[in-house]
Amino acid sequence: MANIVIAFPKMEDAVNMKNILVRNGYCVTAVCTSGTRVLNVIDDYSDGIIVCGYKLADMIFSELRCNVPEEFEMILLASEGKIHESDCTGVVPVSMPLKTADFINTVAMVSANIARRKKKRRNIPKERSEEDKKLIEEAKKILMEKHNMTETDAHKYLQKTSMDSGTGMVETAQMILYIMMN
Repeated sequence: MANIVIAFPKMEDAVNMKNILVRNGYCVTAVCTSGTRVLNVIDDYSDGIIVCGYKLADMIFSELRCNVPEEFEMILLASEGKIHESDCTGVVPVSMPLKTADFINTVAMVSANIARRKKKRRNIPKERSEEDKKLIEEAKKILMEKHNMTETDAHKYLQKTSMDSGTGMVETAQMILYIMMN
């Protein structure tokens, strides 16, 4: 579930928003009245949702948006007029007066987008350093020499052993080099 930070100039309004989210099964990470406090809070997280009003104690929503990492989504709660006169690029606007069902659906949609992006990032293969590539090549070469394997077979062996032991390919290559060299 996404980290949710609520930011409104009046603490009472922020707490009311928190209560709406909590009643609908969401966990709120922090409640703030200033943009500076929001920025301090989100430093501890890699992503999340900021639900804010148009103007905070020390900045307006667009200034906050410019200082927030792109992994964070922002939901702006403001009057229809404020939304139309503002540049809402990178912000999901929800017009006031607030319809609770619309707000909760928006939070659900934004949460799903964050979860989808997280999953996508996890599936991107990590780049190996030249040193790591060298280790894997050396391990494959030893397997090919000592066990008469083809390069493809040696690579598959490394992959399978890595998966079976729950270690990465580099660690598996290091273990093979250690065992075969001694």
